[in-house]
Amino acid sequence: MERDELMWQGRSVFVTGATGLLGGWVVRRLLDVGADVTALIRDHNPKSMLVREGLINQVNGVYGSLEDADLIKRSLAEYGVETVFHLAAQPLVGVAKIDPVGTLRINVAGTWNVLEGARTTKVKQVVVASSDKAYGSSDRLPYKEDYPLQGAYPYDASKSCTDIISNMYATTYDMAVGVVRCANLFGGGDLNFSRTFPGVIKSTYYGQRFQIRSDGKFVRDFLYVKDAAEAYLLMAEAMEKGLRPGAVNFSLESKLNVLECVDMVLDLMDRRDLKPEILNQASAEIREQYLSCAKAASLLGWRPSSGMRDALKETIAWYSKHFESLDREAHGIAAAAEV
Repeated sequence: MERDELMWQGRSVFVTGATGLLGGWVVRRLLDVGADVTALIRDHNPKSMLVREGLINQVNGVYGSLEDADLIKRSLAEYGVETVFHLAAQPLVGVAKIDPVGTLRINVAGTWNVLEGARTTKVKQVVVASSDKAYGSSDRLPYKEDYPLQGAYPYDASKSCTDIISNMYATTYDMAVGVVRCANLFGGGDLNFSRTFPGVIKSTYYGQRFQIRSDGKFVRDFLYVKDAAEAYLLMAEAMEKGLRPGAVNFSLESKLNVLECVDMVLDLMDRRDLKPEILNQASAEIREQYLSCAKAASLLGWRPSSGMRDALKETIAWYSKHFESLDREAHGIAAAAEV
């Protein structure tokens, strides 16, 4: 499918989760193509891409929560929104295990609030962020879009519900709702250092051994966040042309365990001497997950722009620059304190 970036010029777009990793990249891309962006912002996060790169000054900010259905409906109506990217969620497996009710409230109730608001204000397209975790654990790999959704753990179950609710609105109300099931995202701007790639890059930059929570053998699929942002825009463009893609997988179709990921970073950063520590403490996580992207390729003509190593090189360069900046700031503060 040919891209249609002209459709975004002056288009009113509503983005939830704009201060998150994916949200920052999607907002930046939308601004690049001339969209009029309104962002739902729960917390002002000065470390987010949205704030650090000044994107927040180029969007309409609506401050509030996904749980406020009236606020969402009012915002969609007042800004004349045509396209919604629903990216906001509680994204961490560990947090979901500690606080399942809070995770369900944000990820599930938040989704139906957005979709109901879009239905009543007649938004043209809604693109919803699901996850490969929505499939749950399965012996059949790679995951394909027609596989059953059977999330068993709190985070995975919340994503299964997100998917099912999205399909319900699309089917019952004939809404153009697309669901994106991405693999694990990585890339510059992710400051959650409990995740594998930010964590190992930070540890390696400062000459420390990275601690792997699991046994290192959990298998995952990945996607560069820059390519993920393009996938979201592509989904909306497809629906503008009348396609109803439903749920679509996007990934590098990689099959890497945690040890292989860590080794790749150590190799690229020339610190193969920093062998990781294996804690073997992970629980309530799926053992092996990776995706088939045949539907994305055949229906949408999508393919990632970067392979794993090239994307990681760009990611490492971003973090190196980020840590250098932090070190200069800390050195300047320390020097000022000595005067």
